[in-house]
Amino acid sequence: MSIAQNDDFRDRLGTVNDEGKRVWIYPKKPSGKLYEYRKWVSYFLLAFLFLAPFVKIKGNQFLLFNVIERRFNIFGFPFWPQDFHLFVISMIIGVIFVALFTVVFGRIFCGWICPQTIFMEMVFRRIEYWIEGDRNAQMKLDKQEWNGEKIRKKALKWFVFFIISFMIANVFLAYLTGSEKLVQMVTEGPQDNIGTLVALLIFTAVFYFIYIWFREQVCIIACPYGRLQGVLLDNKSIIVAYDHKRGEGENGRGKVVKNENRDVVGKGDCIDCKLCVNVCPTGIDIRNGTQLECINCTACIDECNTVMDKVGFPQGLIRYASEDEITKKEKFVFTTRMKGYTAVLAILIGIFIGMLFLRNEVEATVLRLPGQLYEHKGENISNVYTYKIVNKTAKDFKNVSFRIRSPKGSVRTVGKTSFSIAREQMVQGTLFIEINPAFLEGDKTRVILEVYSGDKLLDTEATNFLGPRTFN
Repeated sequence: MSIAQNDDFRDRLGTVNDEGKRVWIYPKKPSGKLYEYRKWVSYFLLAFLFLAPFVKIKGNQFLLFNVIERRFNIFGFPFWPQDFHLFVISMIIGVIFVALFTVVFGRIFCGWICPQTIFMEMVFRRIEYWIEGDRNAQMKLDKQEWNGEKIRKKALKWFVFFIISFMIANVFLAYLTGSEKLVQMVTEGPQDNIGTLVALLIFTAVFYFIYIWFREQVCIIACPYGRLQGVLLDNKSIIVAYDHKRGEGENGRGKVVKNENRDVVGKGDCIDCKLCVNVCPTGIDIRNGTQLECINCTACIDECNTVMDKVGFPQGLIRYASEDEITKKEKFVFTTRMKGYTAVLAILIGIFIGMLFLRNEVEATVLRLPGQLYEHKGENISNVYTYKIVNKTAKDFKNVSFRIRSPKGSVRTVGKTSFSIAREQMVQGTLFIEINPAFLEGDKTRVILEVYSGDKLLDTEATNFLGPRTFN
């Protein structure tokens, strides 16, 4: 992509100075139409993030990622290790969707949806504005000596940040262990859950470190998604862009001079106020073109539009646009690459939906006991099997038993003839299948078993039955 060439162009990170040291960012408090939209989107996503572990659908937690117990709930649907293929496909769908979204709209996910940005800009940063003031007030506070005012404001900010980090860590724990278990641990007290408390404090420290100090470096250094921009973006991608054709003019930018005709002197519409730089949460100058630090938060658009209104110029000097729209005045076109991503995404979504419909809520696995051959029991041939039944639902099943559909024969479980399976639990055991030799097809016969809860069919499973070679 072409960039506006000027003396301020850089070839290093905006948060690093000439000596390689960290440059602290003091972004100006944003305001404007797009910022108001972002606030409402953020409020909705924050509510979703905090409520999702505590909302239940048919007894299942709305979102659960219990890696230790290998239990996952996605939008109320429970997933077990047996459903790992579904989980993998859903993750691939998510990656391709983000890739398609980036190809079309750039890094808008980072500025509007990413939890890191939402917490930083809509929670912690707003608290910082409330306690320490706007950009200039914060810079002045950091430069002044440690007097009573500075100690009071810094201590209050650090304390509030810690409390919010602790709350985020608790919600994060609810996603990992389940909201019911979290409530139980809180009720029991920390003395009975030392290990969990230590893990909770570690997560709190991580969140606290990110939002009190690391901040925008997560987006610039740690997050790999920003690096993908160079691969996914092209001249037709819609991004937060500076209209350098309009802003620079023949003789570059310049301050507004009374009674001056900017067209005559060759000045562009950019008055070089640098407010777009001051408001940027990652400290870049959007006028230098697309940069990996830009998270498409649109704060510079709002600020520039406000300035344009004040000086009487048209809005849109910084706007959502593609490079081709700015340089060639071309309208947005759904390119072949975008169509390819869309086709792959549609195919994967179709496969995923089909697998969801074919997925059983109760899954039975019946395997012959390794190393065991058949036995003669009277007139019948007997094989021994191990079984495992997983109840993926949030309800209990009673009077569970096996029946043989084909060929004709009998099934006997070791222990009780019927048993119960609690919600989201698994049972396993041993069973014997006996079949008369007259019904065997040879030394290996396909057997179809059915799992019932009372008269309700739960699942059907197929396995092999071994018999003497003399029976054909």
